[in-house]
Amino acid sequence: MKLATLSNDSPDGRLIVVSRSLELAADASMIASSLLDALQRWAEVEGALQWLSDALNAGQAASAFPFDPKQCMAPLPRSPQWCDGSAFLNHGHLMSKAFNTPPIPNFETIPVMYQGASDDFLGPQQDVPFLEEKDGIDFEGEFGVITGPVPMGITSEAALARVRLLVQINDWSLRAIAANEVKTGFGFLQSKPSTSFAPVAVTPDELGDAWQSGRTNLNLHIEWNGQWFGHPHGREMNFGFGELIAHAARTRRLSAGTIIGSGTVSNVSRDAGSACIAERRVIEMIDQGGVKTNFMRFGDRIRMEARAEGMSQGSFGIIDQRVVQVPSP
Repeated sequence: MKLATLSNDSPDGRLIVVSRSLELAADASMIASSLLDALQRWAEVEGALQWLSDALNAGQAASAFPFDPKQCMAPLPRSPQWCDGSAFLNHGHLMSKAFNTPPIPNFETIPVMYQGASDDFLGPQQDVPFLEEKDGIDFEGEFGVITGPVPMGITSEAALARVRLLVQINDWSLRAIAANEVKTGFGFLQSKPSTSFAPVAVTPDELGDAWQSGRTNLNLHIEWNGQWFGHPHGREMNFGFGELIAHAARTRRLSAGTIIGSGTVSNVSRDAGSACIAERRVIEMIDQGGVKTNFMRFGDRIRMEARAEGMSQGSFGIIDQRVVQVPSP
């Protein structure tokens, strides 16, 4: 099933079910007031949500209406927790070169993860505000999962059963600030603005064979100002989501609605392009002896869509956003 959140007067929005074609939707607020409410009562509401989804896809939902992603908030406009990994080791190795940092101990065997802000996620077509271009505005295409409750000390195999929904993410970064924050050893704060999400969250069964071993095996197609930037594939994720969830829950339990990110999707092949500007800049430095690509400017647009080979439409809908300057106070 596919779920989304429409904007209303509440911080958590109104829950809807979306058809597989992404053309129609049906109100689900009579089942759960919001997606967070649904996740917290999943065993109670899953059956009713699935029934509504089946009726919508069969053309039998009397309350169906056209689905408009422009009206969508993030599937979870806010969540109890947002933890982002770096599960594509190719990206991690390249970024180590970019920041000129020493090798991370056990990087190949233990997932790297930081805890980000989860109180203000952005919808798929919201303008994204920034203070200054000189902060190094960058996009980061990722995949993610939303979990049910996870007990402390869970195994990676058992953790996969706690995945409720899959999502597509643009984890914005400010690279000039990040370079300084990395040096403090305290992690990211100012360099990680509000994260954006594609409009639709999907249950794992919706992806069929594209969900394997805790990995989203789709190409993430990225265009910057209408120009191709990359289409890296999720299959090169070195740590699966089971391992990432288990890592986050190693010493604490996770609440229903916790979001775990894959980190920037990255492939070894240069032909796949990149899912963030910083990675392209490092590749330019390595392959061409110097950086040619600048970071984003006000007015730039970024478009991201995850889809299977040969498919014209993705499962999560599209992130299509414009970078804007925060108005003067």
